[in-house]
Amino acid sequence: MAVYTEVADEELRAFLARFDLGAVLSLKGIAEGVENSNYVLRTEGGTFILTLYEKRVREGDLPFFLGLMEHLASRGLRCPLPVRDRSGEALGRLAGRPAAICTFLEGLAVRRPNAAKCRSLGAALARLHGAGEGFALRRENALSLSGWPPLAEAAGEGADRVAPGLRGRIAAELDALASLWPRDLPDGVIHADLFTDNVFFLGDEVSGLIDFYFACNDAFAYDLAICLNAWCFEPNMEFNLTKGRALLAGYGGVRRLEPAEVAALPVLARGAALRFMLTRLVDWLNVPPGALVRPKDPLEYDRKLAFHRRVSGAAEYGWEAR
Repeated sequence: MAVYTEVADEELRAFLARFDLGAVLSLKGIAEGVENSNYVLRTEGGTFILTLYEKRVREGDLPFFLGLMEHLASRGLRCPLPVRDRSGEALGRLAGRPAAICTFLEGLAVRRPNAAKCRSLGAALARLHGAGEGFALRRENALSLSGWPPLAEAAGEGADRVAPGLRGRIAAELDALASLWPRDLPDGVIHADLFTDNVFFLGDEVSGLIDFYFACNDAFAYDLAICLNAWCFEPNMEFNLTKGRALLAGYGGVRRLEPAEVAALPVLARGAALRFMLTRLVDWLNVPPGALVRPKDPLEYDRKLAFHRRVSGAAEYGWEAR
C-alpha cells in the first residue's frame, strides 16, 4: 500500500455518489507498501478501504482480484469484500485510475510475529488454498520464473549502484533457477504476497487476510515459500527455526504437503527471495518524485537469498515429517 495519486474532494464526492455509503467524513492516505494508492475512507455508512490501482496491476486483472475476494469470503475466509454500487459494479474510475472500495477488517498487523502467530498464519494460508478451489477465473503468475529476467533487465546497471556485484549475483541466480525450478507441483489460487502487513490478528489468531492484488494460479508450496521468507527471518537475517517449524506445522495441520512439495521448498524459497529482491530493486530505482511511498530495501532479500543457497533440505526450515 502507498499513495501515488492524490484524490480531490470533488472527484471523491462524484465517485461516491454511485454508492449508498452516505456522506464522506474523512479520507486518510496509507503510506505502507509500494503498489497501489490506498486510503482509509470513513463515511456515514462506516469505514472502508479505497484503492486506486497503479503500476503493475493491470486493469484487465481487476475482475479476477475482486471476484476472488468475493469467492473466498463465500467459502468462509475472512478477507475484504468489494463494495458494489447501485448498479452492481465494484470497479470504477477515480482521479484517472481504476478504483474500488472494500470493507474494512478489524485486527492488528505485527512487524515481529512470534511462533504462535506464525502457526496461525500457516493454517490461514492452507485454508486460503482450500477456499480458492472452484474459483472460475484463472490468472497466471506474471512474477514467476519467466517474469524475473525482464525485471533484472529493467534494473540493469542500477543494481550495482545499490550494491557492488549485485547485477552479477542476479544473473547467476537466474541461470541456476532456470534449471532447478520444479514443475507439476499441486497448484491453485495463491496469495503470492502474504507479508506481515497483509495479515491481521486478534491476539495470536489470524482475523483477516488483505491485499490480494498479486493473487494468481501457481504452486501452493511457492506461496508457503514466500511466507517462510516474509515471516521467519530475524532483523539480522538469521532464519528463526522455531518460527519456521510453527509456520509449516500450522499449514500441515490443515493441508498435508506432498513429498515433492517438501523436496522443492529450498528452490522455491530461493525463487521467492529473488522475486522480491527484483521487484524491490526496480521500485528502489524508480520512486516517482513526490510520491507518499516508502520503498523497501532490496538487499534484505539479497541476504535471504544467500541463506537459501546454503540450505540442503526442508528440515533446515523446520519441516518435521509426520
